[in-house]
Amino acid sequence: MPQYDFDLFTIGAGSGGVAASRRAGSYGARVAICEDNRIGGTCVHRGCVPKKLLVYGAHFHSEFEDAAGYGWSLSEPGFDWKKLQAAKDKELERLDGVYRRLLKDSGVQLIEGRGRVVDGHTVEVNGQRYTAERILVATGSHPFLPEVTGIEHAITSDGALGLDEVPRRLAIVGGGYIGVEFAGIFNALGSKVMMLIRGDTVLRGFDDDIRAMLTQEMRKKGIDIRPETFVRDIEKRADGTLSLLTRMGDTLEVDAVLYATGRVPNTKGLGLEEVGVRLDARGAVEVDEWSRTSVESIYAVGDVTDRLNLTPVAISEGRAMAETLFHDNPTKMDHTGVASAVFSQPPVGTVGCTELEARERYGKVDVYVSNFRPMKHTLSGRDERTMMKVIVERESGKVLGFHMVGADAPEIIQGMSVALKCGVTKKQLDATVGIHPTAAEEFVTMRDKRPDPVEESAKELGHDAHQG
Repeated sequence: MPQYDFDLFTIGAGSGGVAASRRAGSYGARVAICEDNRIGGTCVHRGCVPKKLLVYGAHFHSEFEDAAGYGWSLSEPGFDWKKLQAAKDKELERLDGVYRRLLKDSGVQLIEGRGRVVDGHTVEVNGQRYTAERILVATGSHPFLPEVTGIEHAITSDGALGLDEVPRRLAIVGGGYIGVEFAGIFNALGSKVMMLIRGDTVLRGFDDDIRAMLTQEMRKKGIDIRPETFVRDIEKRADGTLSLLTRMGDTLEVDAVLYATGRVPNTKGLGLEEVGVRLDARGAVEVDEWSRTSVESIYAVGDVTDRLNLTPVAISEGRAMAETLFHDNPTKMDHTGVASAVFSQPPVGTVGCTELEARERYGKVDVYVSNFRPMKHTLSGRDERTMMKVIVERESGKVLGFHMVGADAPEIIQGMSVALKCGVTKKQLDATVGIHPTAAEEFVTMRDKRPDPVEESAKELGHDAHQG
């Protein structure tokens, strides 16, 4: 049997790579991991964590305004962007150290540098080659920039997290979760934000009621959402401002433009195709249900596979792989019923099928929707509403999806995702006593079904035919 330097060599020390390496190391495997950037990956340093810290900072703007309705008298609050950035960077530095220690404590050898696959059992880092029985690719993804004249003047989410100052006028191209999150952050911090989106509403791919509700609430907050708008070119003026020319011929003057037009897998230059690893048209690594690639000894987890691009999913995929290979415990990651959140303002939480997906897969469904003014705003006076939605398979009564737009949506949906995973029925929801007064209790008190548009149309056709 061949003798290798390691049992597992992981390329990429992000959430999935670290989780797999630590789990394998805890089972006694000889593990190495390489990384050419900060330890912790996109989530810790260029995504979830710094973004959420900025979201927290941005929320104080509305909290100060709302306080007046509750009897608080406040002087005009001031905001220091550089102070927030410094605090954020200090926390990220701390987390880098935490991840380094976690790897060390699990017996994982950290090799700093960019890895490249030489063959099915060899990885090269900084000119040195290491052999391993198995190789794991966990290199994540990076922001995508389209081919637009002047695109070099735009920033991505990476750049937005490190801006020296809050732009006075900001254009955001793209209406996905990254776009709406940064729109909320910078709008609350004082920027005049304009969103240029392809469709009529934000968050393409989410439930239609979520999309409509969030678009409405963002506009209430002063965000200028421009549907069906495409940028033709970007020109930088002598004073540093940017001029955006749209396909319709409109000219938009801004101080910064953020492109939030999706992400693509980090597979370029890794040597994967050269050793026989199949990639799809977007460059994502193709894997089976065990996260194994077309090369038997090479595995891949996380965003680089473009399956379900969420940090907890990458962690679960990595741990499942380690359980299977190093603990004699065959484990597959279940990608169904995974909850997700959008830290927009107001935030979104969702799990399960959208209404469209439910109708396509299950036929007849019952839909329950509640749209109300949160109790907090009865005194604050803020014009903000909350929407909750439950989708139920009519024949079995099984809940197929929970959706929410409003304060604490991510926290509430986490609990509902447990219920969904356990196969909760509408009858069981109805039998659950709510916690009063909370917004969350609305999920167990909805009784009135929304009329089915297909059935209503059929009734109308039948009525017309009868009248004829």
